[in-house]
Amino acid sequence: MNQILIVESSPRGAESASRQLTRKVRERLEAQYPKAKVIVRDLVKDKLPHLDQSTLKVISTKDPVEAESLKEAAYLSNQLVDELMMSDILVIACPMWNFGIPSSLKAWIDHVVRVGKTFNYSGAGVEGLAKGKKAILVLASGGVFSDGPWKAWDTVEPYLRQILGFIGIDDVQTVRAEGMNIPPLAIHAVPNGEKAVETLVI
Repeated sequence: MNQILIVESSPRGAESASRQLTRKVRERLEAQYPKAKVIVRDLVKDKLPHLDQSTLKVISTKDPVEAESLKEAAYLSNQLVDELMMSDILVIACPMWNFGIPSSLKAWIDHVVRVGKTFNYSGAGVEGLAKGKKAILVLASGGVFSDGPWKAWDTVEPYLRQILGFIGIDDVQTVRAEGMNIPPLAIHAVPNGEKAVETLVI
């Protein structure tokens, strides 16, 4: 185990349930892998630009001459890709907003899901290039979406699992803080999530 990448996306600071659970995940990982380098990509502090025309052009071009002329525009994207590809474990902490993910996390995904970098088109379809890694999703939501009548409204976990699988990461585990906006459940949401952290296979 050489490197662990933690991606945070909640702007709630110490009040964030996903950040509270991420701290527990990090404690477990650091205890188990004391020599591993931990990189934290905080999307609130390190605001990522959404893809613009020049960045889209450089990350999609196959012309080496054109890529060289536009390499400055791709510098950040390349850095983010390198962080991901050099990591053995990826932790994504994400609150649910309006049944989806924050746009800051979507921006990170758009920077790292790149043809020739994290996936390739092959004769049979698509080949993920980030194979052999583990991912842990740390999710927080106001309601309960892992089961029950609202499960069909959860686009967060299915989307993140789909995009990770697309780039070759199939070993994905999830811990949740659910019911944060439901008074009888809110008091137990983070403690239940912390118990789930202890059951992770890492």
